[in-house]
Amino acid sequence: MEESKTNQTVSDFFGCNVFSDRVMRERLPKNVYKSVQRTKQLGIALDSDVADVVANAMKDWAVEKGATHYTHWFQPMTGVTAEKHDAFINPTSNGEVIVEFSGKELIKGEPDASSFPSGGLRATFEARGYTAWDPTSCAFIKDNSLYIPTAFCSYTGEILDKKTPLLRSMEVLSEQALRILRLFGNDRATRVVTTVGAEQEYFLVDKKYYDQREDLVLTGRTLFGAKPPKGQELEDHYFGNIKQRVSDYMKDLDEELWKLGIYAKTKHNEVAPAQHELAPVFATSNIAADHNQLTMEIMKKIALKHGLVCLLHEKPFEGVNGSGKHNNWSMTANDGHNLLDPGDNPQDNLQFLTFLCAIIKGVHEYAPLLRLSAASAGNDHRLGANEAPPAVVSLFIGSELQDVLDALEQGRKYTSVADKEFEIGVDALPNFPKDTTDRNRTSPFAFTGNKFEFRMLGSADSISCTNTIINTIVAQELSEFADALEKSENFERDLRSLLVKTIKEHKQIIFNGNGYSDEWLDEAVNVRHLPNLVSTVDALPEYLRPENVTMFEKFKVYTETEIRSRTEILLDNYSKVINIEALTMLDMVRKKIIPACIGYSKEICETAAVKKNLGIDCFVETELAEKLSALITGIYQETKVLDEKVTAAQSMNEGLEMARCYRDVVLAQMQTLRALVDEAEMNVSENIWPLPSYSKLLFTV
Repeated sequence: MEESKTNQTVSDFFGCNVFSDRVMRERLPKNVYKSVQRTKQLGIALDSDVADVVANAMKDWAVEKGATHYTHWFQPMTGVTAEKHDAFINPTSNGEVIVEFSGKELIKGEPDASSFPSGGLRATFEARGYTAWDPTSCAFIKDNSLYIPTAFCSYTGEILDKKTPLLRSMEVLSEQALRILRLFGNDRATRVVTTVGAEQEYFLVDKKYYDQREDLVLTGRTLFGAKPPKGQELEDHYFGNIKQRVSDYMKDLDEELWKLGIYAKTKHNEVAPAQHELAPVFATSNIAADHNQLTMEIMKKIALKHGLVCLLHEKPFEGVNGSGKHNNWSMTANDGHNLLDPGDNPQDNLQFLTFLCAIIKGVHEYAPLLRLSAASAGNDHRLGANEAPPAVVSLFIGSELQDVLDALEQGRKYTSVADKEFEIGVDALPNFPKDTTDRNRTSPFAFTGNKFEFRMLGSADSISCTNTIINTIVAQELSEFADALEKSENFERDLRSLLVKTIKEHKQIIFNGNGYSDEWLDEAVNVRHLPNLVSTVDALPEYLRPENVTMFEKFKVYTETEIRSRTEILLDNYSKVINIEALTMLDMVRKKIIPACIGYSKEICETAAVKKNLGIDCFVETELAEKLSALITGIYQETKVLDEKVTAAQSMNEGLEMARCYRDVVLAQMQTLRALVDEAEMNVSENIWPLPSYSKLLFTV
């Protein structure tokens, strides 16, 4: 990777490896540049002759920077990115080569699609799949290749990736939001974009200890590990002084991200020891998704350069906070107006309330979809714990905004924090104070001034699925609002009636209190009747509820076939993850844990025998040997049970039946086995125990 010069500022090298708007302006003819801009802003396809000019300029720029290959970079349903690299060279008749890159190669690629998850959309022998350039996301150079962000679909047109639905959802939300803006007299805006800032949490551990942990290497989390004497109870790590080794890592990470045009902004220590966070500036949703995938990849690569390993699993360590990815989502019109930012005049404030009520309605009606967008085997360990929101989806708006909605619902005057009274109607919320309430860290979906923060998403997840669902839900509600209001003969009266009706019918999704309390869980489930989808296995079938399928098909985001395939893929992934974890447990116990325990027990028994022969009391050795013997027997027996239960789960029908068996049977047995092994760790000498302890993993970086 390139090294930045010490006398350079960030602005000197920011985006230097990106075929950015600035580079295009410099290298493309004006008419071609304008065509590309129209494509980016309006979604209009590029003509083939224009594409050839763009491809040639892109190739020349990349080659000048040392690139020898290009790749269509896409996001299959594996949850990570995929790439196939082709050299720019083409043979000539005299045995030489020329360096060229055509518009056809830029716009469309044909990778082998047979081995990617398809959920039954295609047979293994049907290999053909296509990648299609996403011109709204800039190409970039990494590792001597030109990376071209693309969508991915099958030969027959079904979507096989996570990006295509996101792009579709962005289009439909823009269409429906513009309908609302037109009702408010806004003819300036021609497009509404959704923007996202994805805060990324992660752990850093020393590579020498990581390499000694088969569970970390194979599963990303510790399957065994006794609680250390110190955890996070002193709360001294959060926002604390960053250790030099970590600071050096963060510096290099920032530089590499900045070279790729990624707006890495904030870095700090998180709550758990060895845990940290990186937060970027907002970007358009699909670009934010690309940037977050790149960020996770580069985090891991840079860590290795520092003798570290970056862990992105949602719960790598038992007993300390896990890692999430806070998805900060908003809507902005291309006239520069953030649609979730209350304005300075009555009309803007009423418009803000309209979008707010549509979101409230959407979160209430489609809460299961939001929950399943954050569903994974890893995230199931995190949700509901004290560092993450509960599995029950609710929406936080704060006391000030709550008062506004209450006044609107009750038809009374609203008194602001400045003790001024306003009629609730077209004069609602003059100079609305955006930050009159604290952020609610226990809320899954919280309004934080001019955006919503969805806090359920797991740290290792792609943000594409979550934002596809949020966009489509909001588009659905805006569509219903527009359908009703476009026929209105008295817009102000009918809008007010619509907002009041929406608040009355959907206010039970709003909760501004402590989402961790037992009282809230009881109230949410038994009084408000909100869904409590505790695990991934509970959540994923919600994809196929008729009203959800109808909504996705209405906006052509997914077909029912594509939804079924995604459900199957995600259930299959859940089962495979737990199967790998269980097999890893079995391997570690048989090859490392039991031999170590037996070896230490032998040492103790030999010591006891020597002391006994010398007439010295050997009470301690005898008691410890008996305890270890019982633990070894228990571990051995529970290992056999786990083996049997894994075999039984593997014989189940694939899909929901198998996933339920892994959740209800295998996971429970894994916890039983872990408890015994963790107790054994506390009774075996550190010199003999075969795994680095939590103390070493969490406190030695």
